[in-house]
Amino acid sequence: MNINLNILHWVYLLFIFFIVGTMVRKRDTTLVCLIGVFMLGLLATGSLSQSVIGVFSSLIYAIKELMGTILIISIVYAMSQVLQDTGINEVMISPFTKFIKTPTLAYWVIGILMMLISLFFWPSPATALMGAVLLPVAIKVGLPPIGVAIAMNLFGHGIALSSDLVIQGAPKLTADAAGIPVADVISASIPLVLVMGFVTTLTAFLFLRHDMKKGLLKIKAGDFDSNSEDQSNNKSFKRILSTNSKRILAILIFILFTIDIIVMVLANLQGGDATALIGGTSIFIFTLITLLAYKNEGLEEITEYLIKGLQFGFKVFAPVIPIAAFFYMGDMGFVSVFANVLPEGSTGLVNDLGVVLAQTVPLNKAIASITLTIVGTITGLDGSGFSGISLAGSVAKLFATAIGSGIDTLTALGQIAAIWVGGGTLVPWAIIPVAAICDVSPFELARRNLLPVVIGLVVTTMVAIFLL
Repeated sequence: MNINLNILHWVYLLFIFFIVGTMVRKRDTTLVCLIGVFMLGLLATGSLSQSVIGVFSSLIYAIKELMGTILIISIVYAMSQVLQDTGINEVMISPFTKFIKTPTLAYWVIGILMMLISLFFWPSPATALMGAVLLPVAIKVGLPPIGVAIAMNLFGHGIALSSDLVIQGAPKLTADAAGIPVADVISASIPLVLVMGFVTTLTAFLFLRHDMKKGLLKIKAGDFDSNSEDQSNNKSFKRILSTNSKRILAILIFILFTIDIIVMVLANLQGGDATALIGGTSIFIFTLITLLAYKNEGLEEITEYLIKGLQFGFKVFAPVIPIAAFFYMGDMGFVSVFANVLPEGSTGLVNDLGVVLAQTVPLNKAIASITLTIVGTITGLDGSGFSGISLAGSVAKLFATAIGSGIDTLTALGQIAAIWVGGGTLVPWAIIPVAAICDVSPFELARRNLLPVVIGLVVTTMVAIFLL
C-alpha cells in the first residue's frame, strides 16, 4: 500500500509535536489545537472563510462525540451532591468503619472502598465522602493522614479513574482517537490496570509501613470528629430525612446499581448502552432523593442540582474539547468538518502516517510500548489527565499501524500512563483536593507517590510488551 504524504500530513504531525511541547512546559494547549485545526482547514480548502468555519465546526463535532460522556459525568456528580447534602453518603459508608481496626486495614479498606465508589461516582465526589467519614476512623487506629491521602489517591485517581470501567469517559476519548470500539480499550486495559494498581499500591504501602515503623510519620493532632460532625450538620435539610429513611435509600441505591451490573452482564451491554443504563439509574436516584429531602421545594432543587452537575461536567471537559477536536481531525472527523478533502486513497491522516512509518522505521513492540508510556506521561503533566489522552489514542493508532497489531493494548497503556500522572497522583496541582481533605501537603503527597507510580509504570509497560 503506497501512501504519498502531503503538506496536510506534515502539518498535522508538526502540531502534535507542538501540543506535546506545550504540555511539557505545563501550559494549556487550547490555542495550539485551534490554530492546528485552522491551518489544516486552510491547507485543505484554500479558503480563509471555510477555515474559520472549520474551527467552530470542529468544536461542535468534538462536543457531539463527547456529549454522552459529559452528560453522564454531570448526572453522576449531581447525584453525588444530593447524597452528600442529605447525609446518605455517610450511611452508605458507615458499615465499613467496623473493619478498620489497624493501620494496615485502614489503608486497604479505605483504598478499596475509594476505588469502588470512584468507579460509580468518580474520584472528586468520593474524596469528600471518604475524607469526611473515614479519615477520623483511620487516624484513631494509627494510620497517619498522609497514609489516608496515599490510599485515596492511588486507588481513586489511579486505579478507578485510569480504568473508568463504569462511566467510561476515559476509554471513550482514547477509543475515539484510536478509531476502535470503547469495549476493546476496556478489555485491553483490565490486565494493565490490575498490574499497575497492584504494584503501585503495594509498593506505596511498604514504603509507608517502613516509615511508620521508624517513627518518621506522626499523626497530627486535630479534632477530626467534630469537624466531620459540623460538616454533616451544616445543611438544615439533612435532618429532614430520618435515619431509617437514609438507611432504606442507601440500600436501594446499592440494589439498583447491583441490578445495573447484572443487566450489563446478561444483556452484554457495553459502551454507550452501559453508560446510559448507569445514567438513567442515577437520574432516578437523584430525583427521588431530592423530592424526599426537599419535599415542596423538590422540583426547583432538582433543577439546581442538575445545573451544578452540568457546570462540573463542562468544567472538567472544557480543556478536553479543543484538543479532542484537533485529534478527531486525524481520522474521519476531518471529512465531517472540511467535507471530503483528504488526499486520494487516504483513510485518515493518522492512518497514512502509520503506514509510512511502518514502511520506513523499524519499529518493534518494545519501542511502541515505551513510547506510549512516555506520551501518556507527558500528556498528564497538565494536571488534567483527560485533556491529553486523545493524543495517546492517536499515537497508539499510529504505532499499531506501523507494527501491525496491538492498537487496543497501546491505547490502554497510553490512557493509564496519562491518568495516573495527571489524573492525578504525581502532579501536585492535580492532587490538591485529596491533600486538602487529609490536611497534608500536596507536594509531600506527590513526592511519596512518585517512586511507586514510576515502578508501576515500568512494570506495566513490560507487561504490555508481552501482551502485544
